[in-house]
Amino acid sequence: MTLSPRQQRIIEKLDDTNGVLSSVEITSLFNVSVQTIRKDLNELSKLGYVRRVHGGIALMPTSENLPFDSRQYLNGDAKKKIARALVNEIPDRSSIFLGIGTTVEHVAHELVRHKGLQVFTNNLMVAAILSNMPHIQVKMTGGNLRHSHRDLIGAETLDSIRQYYFDYGILGCGGLDQGIGLLDFDPDEASLTRTLVDSCRCSILVVDQSKWGRKAMARVKTFREIDKIYTDYLTPEQSDVLIANQVQVSLCI
Repeated sequence: MTLSPRQQRIIEKLDDTNGVLSSVEITSLFNVSVQTIRKDLNELSKLGYVRRVHGGIALMPTSENLPFDSRQYLNGDAKKKIARALVNEIPDRSSIFLGIGTTVEHVAHELVRHKGLQVFTNNLMVAAILSNMPHIQVKMTGGNLRHSHRDLIGAETLDSIRQYYFDYGILGCGGLDQGIGLLDFDPDEASLTRTLVDSCRCSILVVDQSKWGRKAMARVKTFREIDKIYTDYLTPEQSDVLIANQVQVSLCI
């Protein structure tokens, strides 16, 4: 299932508050019945976006990322626009590493019309998307399977990446901090992304606005170490930070 616009708005409202909303507050935002809102909250809870608390809902703890099945429905329109804009600037016959994240999966969907690509990945969803494209060469890393995230991580994955130097490294992240840079939820995720940035001619971060301020704990890279960012929206302060760190910004509206 995909999230409805109302369900998306509920999650956005949670981010705008202290992470807790009462059912009364939510009902007052929409011209729908209490029963409809209750159904929305139950579905969001089942998918892992929120947890039910007495009288309302709260954000899930931020010490770990949502499972893939939940993340792939969040901000889907923005992710598609980001992927489409990025792929338009990727030339045929490039070597590309597609890393962790659901936005990266959207990039794979948009790459299917390219010719002569060499795609490397640890992302099982990316491999599945490109598996029926004989004009695109696909190579997967080794590593340990994370069932809930549908990817491979670990020392073997890092060794696989270090064997190559890619034209483009396409990466996501768990969170963005204006002072620190890129963050992730798991040290293994952070290690993989750091290795990828060091193993490509051009590192490209693909993230939507929701990643700013997310309290992931593992440091990845500073903004200055990233070449480009494709995103859907930036506040003036966020834009200033990226420009000061010499990151090339592409807004995908």
